[in-house]
Amino acid sequence: MTSVSADPGVVIGLVEDLHIGESRAYAVHGRQIAVFRLTDGTLRATDAVCPHRGGPLADGQFDLSKVVCPLHQYAFGFADGGCTSEDVGGVGVHRVEERGGEIVLWL
Repeated sequence: MTSVSADPGVVIGLVEDLHIGESRAYAVHGRQIAVFRLTDGTLRATDAVCPHRGGPLADGQFDLSKVVCPLHQYAFGFADGGCTSEDVGGVGVHRVEERGGEIVLWL
Protein backbone atom coordinates (compact mmCIF):
# COMPACT_ATOMS: atom_id res chain seq x y z
CA MET A 1 0.00 0.00 0.00
CA THR A 2 1.42 3.37 -0.97
CA SER A 3 0.58 6.61 0.70
CA VAL A 4 0.35 9.92 -1.01
CA SER A 5 1.45 12.89 1.06
CA ALA A 6 -0.67 15.99 0.81
CA ASP A 7 1.03 19.22 -0.18
CA PRO A 8 1.87 20.80 3.18
CA GLY A 9 1.79 24.39 1.91
CA VAL A 10 4.36 27.07 2.70
CA VAL A 11 4.64 28.77 6.07
CA ILE A 12 4.91 32.50 5.35
CA GLY A 13 4.65 34.03 8.81
CA LEU A 14 2.96 34.10 12.18
CA VAL A 15 -0.74 34.88 12.36
CA GLU A 16 -0.12 37.07 15.43
CA ASP A 17 1.89 39.43 13.20
CA LEU A 18 -1.17 40.04 11.02
CA HIS A 19 -3.87 41.60 13.16
CA ILE A 20 -7.59 41.40 12.41
CA GLY A 21 -8.43 43.95 9.73
CA GLU A 22 -4.85 44.13 8.41
CA SER A 23 -3.23 42.91 5.23
CA ARG A 24 0.33 42.46 4.06
CA ALA A 25 2.27 41.42 0.96
CA TYR A 26 4.59 38.43 1.22
CA ALA A 27 7.25 37.22 -1.22
CA VAL A 28 6.58 33.52 -1.85
CA HIS A 29 8.60 31.53 -4.39
CA GLY A 30 9.43 34.67 -6.38
CA ARG A 31 5.83 35.95 -6.38
CA GLN A 32 4.11 38.71 -4.42
CA ILE A 33 1.04 37.48 -2.54
CA ALA A 34 -1.32 39.68 -0.51
CA VAL A 35 -2.74 38.09 2.65
CA PHE A 36 -5.76 39.59 4.38
CA ARG A 37 -7.01 38.87 7.91
CA LEU A 38 -10.71 39.54 7.80
CA THR A 39 -12.82 40.95 10.63
CA ASP A 40 -14.08 37.44 11.39
CA GLY A 41 -10.44 36.30 11.87
CA THR A 42 -10.25 34.22 8.70
CA LEU A 43 -7.49 34.62 6.14
CA ARG A 44 -7.71 35.25 2.39
CA ALA A 45 -4.90 35.49 -0.17
CA THR A 46 -4.66 36.95 -3.67
CA ASP A 47 -1.94 37.99 -6.07
CA ALA A 48 -0.56 41.22 -4.62
CA VAL A 49 -0.62 43.32 -7.79
CA CYS A 50 -3.70 44.76 -9.51
CA PRO A 51 -3.77 43.79 -13.20
CA HIS A 52 -4.96 47.28 -14.20
CA ARG A 53 -1.94 49.44 -13.31
CA GLY A 54 0.02 47.39 -10.79
CA GLY A 55 -1.60 48.80 -7.66
CA PRO A 56 -0.62 47.19 -4.33
CA LEU A 57 -3.70 45.19 -3.31
CA ALA A 58 -2.37 44.63 0.22
CA ASP A 59 -2.80 48.40 0.71
CA GLY A 60 -6.43 48.32 -0.41
CA GLN A 61 -9.62 48.40 1.62
CA PHE A 62 -11.30 45.01 2.07
CA ASP A 63 -14.32 43.35 3.59
CA LEU A 64 -15.42 39.73 3.92
CA SER A 65 -15.89 39.27 0.19
CA LYS A 66 -13.52 41.54 -1.74
CA VAL A 67 -10.49 43.82 -1.84
CA VAL A 68 -10.49 47.23 -3.55
CA CYS A 69 -7.34 48.44 -5.28
CA PRO A 70 -6.13 51.70 -3.70
CA LEU A 71 -5.16 53.28 -7.04
CA HIS A 72 -8.34 53.15 -9.12
CA GLN A 73 -10.90 51.41 -6.87
CA TYR A 74 -11.31 48.23 -8.89
CA ALA A 75 -12.75 45.47 -6.68
CA PHE A 76 -11.65 41.81 -6.77
CA GLY A 77 -13.62 39.00 -5.14
CA PHE A 78 -11.92 36.70 -2.69
CA ALA A 79 -13.96 33.74 -3.97
CA ASP A 80 -12.68 33.73 -7.55
CA GLY A 81 -10.42 36.78 -8.03
CA GLY A 82 -12.81 38.26 -10.56
CA CYS A 83 -13.05 42.01 -11.01
CA THR A 84 -16.42 43.72 -10.74
CA SER A 85 -15.50 45.81 -13.81
CA GLU A 86 -15.57 44.05 -17.17
CA ASP A 87 -12.51 45.68 -18.70
CA VAL A 88 -10.07 44.61 -15.98
CA GLY A 89 -8.71 41.10 -15.61
CA GLY A 90 -8.90 39.12 -12.41
CA VAL A 91 -6.27 38.22 -9.85
CA GLY A 92 -5.20 34.81 -8.66
CA VAL A 93 -6.67 33.60 -5.39
CA HIS A 94 -4.77 31.19 -3.18
CA ARG A 95 -5.64 28.81 -0.42
CA VAL A 96 -4.43 30.14 2.92
CA GLU A 97 -5.12 29.08 6.48
CA GLU A 98 -3.91 29.36 10.03
CA ARG A 99 -2.23 26.25 11.34
CA GLY A 100 -0.71 26.18 14.82
CA GLY A 101 -0.34 29.96 14.90
CA GLU A 102 1.33 30.09 11.48
CA ILE A 103 0.04 31.38 8.15
CA VAL A 104 0.20 28.57 5.61
CA LEU A 105 -0.21 29.30 1.90
CA TRP A 106 -0.63 27.14 -1.18
CA LEU A 107 0.28 28.43 -4.65
